[in-house]
Amino acid sequence: MDRLSQSLRDAPIIEKDGYHYFVHPISDGVPQLDPRLLREIVIRIIRKADLEDVDKIVTPAAMGIHISTAVSLMTDIPLTVIRKREYGLDGEVSLAQQTGYSENEMFINDVDAGDRVLVLDDVLSTGGTLAAVLGALDEIGADVVDSVAVIKKVGGENKVEESPYSVKTLINVDVIDGEVVIVDEDGDG
Repeated sequence: MDRLSQSLRDAPIIEKDGYHYFVHPISDGVPQLDPRLLREIVIRIIRKADLEDVDKIVTPAAMGIHISTAVSLMTDIPLTVIRKREYGLDGEVSLAQQTGYSENEMFINDVDAGDRVLVLDDVLSTGGTLAAVLGALDEIGADVVDSVAVIKKVGGENKVEESPYSVKTLINVDVIDGEVVIVDEDGDG
């Protein structure tokens, strides 16, 4: 069994406002992230993603940063982080991000029309973050070559599925009776 599957099966579950949430090093930074798990994930992303002619990796803060940094180091593709802080730089684009448990404003810098981007994130759950990011990149005029989330939590509303965008995943899971159940070991796409 691969490290990602095992780490998810071992993940503790918490309930927050009726939302069953697994606590995992990729999505939460706790428990500690084993470098072998991160390496496995990066290799799987590189194999799954269409990286040809990608100019930059784009990731929403915060939990996509470690994954995207590792992919950037392995591929020499520059990284741009979408932040929850406004900087007021020329060309900064604001977007509203709504997840199953929060709503935030996020800001994209250093992505221009014609940029060929790979969007990376940790978890696709409600799809609120990724749908907003993909929509904003489309409005900027960037060419989203591919989009990958490490983990997809199935079984609820997914705003990406309701949008014209698609996101590849490495593994699909559900939370059933207080534990993580692997729905698809190879994810989508």
